[in-house]
Amino acid sequence: MTMNTTQLARFVAAAEELHFPRAADALGIPLASLYTTLDKLEAEVGHPLLTRDGGPTRLTPAGELLLVEARARLAAAPPPVAPPKPAGGGKAKASKGKGRAPVVKGQPKPFKKRQGR
Repeated sequence: MTMNTTQLARFVAAAEELHFPRAADALGIPLASLYTTLDKLEAEVGHPLLTRDGGPTRLTPAGELLLVEARARLAAAPPPVAPPKPAGGGKAKASKGKGRAPVVKGQPKPFKKRQGR
């Protein structure tokens, strides 16, 4: 099977909570993303994993088997790598006229004969 650890973690959270909105909140993802992930897992496995018939949410027999395997795979998986932090500091800004005399409108530039109009 080609299930990744993200899919398995989402399934485990939904299986432990047995409540989709609470599981999505615990994972910090939108509810629609959780449903999409579970639909993909069910399509890959070929069986429903959780009952979604309007009554209380329960694991199906296939879901119980996958839950045991998912917990084992997540325990054996290497820890996630944190994304690299961007370098500190802000955007470099060009100096605006430092070291030069201020330009006065209407006055000729120094060392120039005359400005054209």
